[in-house]
Amino acid sequence: MSECIFCRIVAGDFSTNFVAESEHAVAFNDIEPAQPVHVLVVPKTHFTDVADLAAKNEEVLLDLIKLGTRVAAEQTAGDFRLQFNTGAGAGQTVFHAHGHITSRSPKA
Repeated sequence: MSECIFCRIVAGDFSTNFVAESEHAVAFNDIEPAQPVHVLVVPKTHFTDVADLAAKNEEVLLDLIKLGTRVAAEQTAGDFRLQFNTGAGAGQTVFHAHGHITSRSPKA
């Protein structure tokens, strides 16, 4: 999906610094953070949203969740949110499945 920004990030088209990576997912800082910690976790394969991902590939979904919780443990004081927006009405603006790890409490 050459027009998908997250597919292009995963492909290395930009100099995005991954904060973590797993077999099926990558994590990187949001360019417009809403909290002191705001990291995106993105599957390496294109899925429209988390519902599409859950319906089509449970292995990738589990890997994505595990990566997100690992990043949250590394970057936060333990209080965090892992949120998936599904559809424009829910606030999804990039239509490639992704989770937002946010926290007001970065790890000291």
